[in-house]
Amino acid sequence: MKVLLRNDIHGVGRRGDIVEVKSGYARNFLLPSGAAMKASTSTESQASSMRKSRDLRDAASKEAAEAQRTIIEAQSLSIGARASANGRLFGSVTEADVVNALRTATGISLDRHAIHMTEHLKEVGTATVSATLFEGVEATINVEITAK
Repeated sequence: MKVLLRNDIHGVGRRGDIVEVKSGYARNFLLPSGAAMKASTSTESQASSMRKSRDLRDAASKEAAEAQRTIIEAQSLSIGARASANGRLFGSVTEADVVNALRTATGISLDRHAIHMTEHLKEVGTATVSATLFEGVEATINVEITAK
């Protein structure tokens, strides 16, 4: 069944796209929730206007993300944590700790899921973590962990 997406649906498509989905998925989820509507020849113009507004919104968001990236990469975050005498932390520094330190230092608020770490930081010293600000815009965050 062909449907016009009214919202971004992960794994299916983005707002304004006309996609082919299983009829049961459309009938039981997409159509009742208002996330999509049946596609027809008259919905083509509506789809193109939705794509155009989506592209304008994405361009503005990407520009804002680029500006945030320059601010974040210029900053070095300092996070204090309890540590033993040999520099091992009693806990660990998590994504949420990095987000809180970033918010305090720069005023930029990110979701903790935007921060990418291979594992939580467990030692005093410096480390780099990455953050996805927008699709295709990655920022590198320098984190310095100090003992309290």
